[in-house]
Amino acid sequence: MDIRKETIRKSIHISSLVIPFSYKYLLGFNRKIGFIILFLSFTISLTVEFFRLSQPSFRKLFHRFFGLILRRHEMKDFTGATFLLFSSMLCVAFFEPIIAFLAIAFLSIGDTFAALVGMNFGRRKFIGSKKSLEGSLACFISTFVFALFFINSPLVALFGAIAATVAELWDIPVDDNVKIPLIAGFCMTIVKIIV
Repeated sequence: MDIRKETIRKSIHISSLVIPFSYKYLLGFNRKIGFIILFLSFTISLTVEFFRLSQPSFRKLFHRFFGLILRRHEMKDFTGATFLLFSSMLCVAFFEPIIAFLAIAFLSIGDTFAALVGMNFGRRKFIGSKKSLEGSLACFISTFVFALFFINSPLVALFGAIAATVAELWDIPVDDNVKIPLIAGFCMTIVKIIV
């Protein structure tokens, strides 16, 4: 794995915090407007993806600008940005605002810390995985500490962080940009109902 390329990707990834923070502070958790903006953004992203995947000239132009940060599988599949917009839209649609805010933020924070710490300090690899214990701990700690600042239930914060960490570590054929926020959001919703 090219550490420089992945570091650039994760720097861009952390900037996606603009989505949950805009939802909370600019839109005041206005679910309707948040959903419409994300739906339109997702539709535009999907349109760009279809042109990129079907039109060689557009693909060439797209890769000239974004080729450096694309992973190998993204050359012939949707990019992480499209999956991020899709999962953010679903979070806003189906989770209460504070849970949606945290779930989307967990993706940006947890996935970024897991990758950067794992790449640079990861010594203890999980069996049959490229992921490391150090990266997973970074994911858990960063999401848990972040959640404690925004929700008054340490239990919801704890289970949300655990869920985000398990989702990041879980090797199933679903993009991290989808599974992390949706699994974390679902888990936090259940815990919030129970406690």
